[in-house]
Amino acid sequence: MSRAIAGWRRALAVCGTVVLVDQVTKAIVVSSLAVGQRENLVLGFDLTNTTNRGLAFGIGHGQGFVLAVTIVALGLVLVWFATDPGRPDLWLAVGLLVGGALGNLADRVRADAVTDFIDPPLWPAFNLADVAITLGALGLVLVSLGMTDEGDRSAGPG
Repeated sequence: MSRAIAGWRRALAVCGTVVLVDQVTKAIVVSSLAVGQRENLVLGFDLTNTTNRGLAFGIGHGQGFVLAVTIVALGLVLVWFATDPGRPDLWLAVGLLVGGALGNLADRVRADAVTDFIDPPLWPAFNLADVAITLGALGLVLVSLGMTDEGDRSAGPG
C-alpha cells in the first residue's frame, strides 16, 4: 500500500474515532446533567453541561460566521494534506483536527451550539473535540517545522 493511501486511511480512522468519542461523551453529559449543572471532579475541575455558540472561548457568535470559518479552515487543512498525504505524522495531526472540528460542527448543525463539559479553574469550559483540535493544530505546527519524531524513513541512511 502506498504511503499516500496509508496516510488517508490513518487520518480517516483518527477522525472517525475523535468524532465518535466526542459525540458519545457529549450525549452522556447532556443526558446526565441539566444545562448549567456542575459536579465537582478533582483538582478544581468541574463536570458541567454548558453551551457555546461561538468559536474558541465564545469568539465570533453567529452560526453563519462560525460555520463559514470552520468550513474554510477544514478546506485549507484538507488541501494541505492532499498535497502530501504520505508525509510522516501529518495524518495524525489532520485526523485530530478534522475530527474535532466535525464533532463540534455536528453540535452546531444539530443544536446551534457546542456542548462543553470539562470546566477547569481559571479557564473556559471545553470538550474532547476542542482537545483534539488543539492537539491537531499543535501537530500541524510541529510537522510543518519538521519537528516530529517519525521522520522520513523512506530516505534511508544518510
